[in-house]
Amino acid sequence: MFTGTYTPKLDDKGRLTLPAKYREELAGGLTITKGQDRSLTVYPKAEFERIAEKADAIEWTDPAGRAFYRNFFASSDDQRPDSQGRISLSADHRRYAGLTKDCVVVGSRRVLEIWDAQKWREYQNEHEENFSAANSAALRLAGGT
Repeated sequence: MFTGTYTPKLDDKGRLTLPAKYREELAGGLTITKGQDRSLTVYPKAEFERIAEKADAIEWTDPAGRAFYRNFFASSDDQRPDSQGRISLSADHRRYAGLTKDCVVVGSRRVLEIWDAQKWREYQNEHEENFSAANSAALRLAGGT
């Protein structure tokens, strides 16, 4: 399970160092795609394959399904981290996510998300009230306080 928030720097060659605690799990390979809210999503190989199998159920005759299928797979980049735990982010991925030198890697249970640091702060500020309300509701459903 991926959890936590990390603040690696993007180097001049477009490489990002993955959090050390996840390097072993991702050493066998990963896939980077365009994610939600102008972030990038890093899938462990097995998780990407699970999503790809589910995507096979999308009807090709459905325009929205076809658009998802095309965009999801066209934006996918298979990689293996190098010996220092770095991955290379393509120019297209960096442009899509608006990545600058300062990045944030966020654990989102089954995946990691890569954000530009400023965009992540803005996202958190914009959604704080929603998080608080959702957190309270989730705790009530789970029988917590």
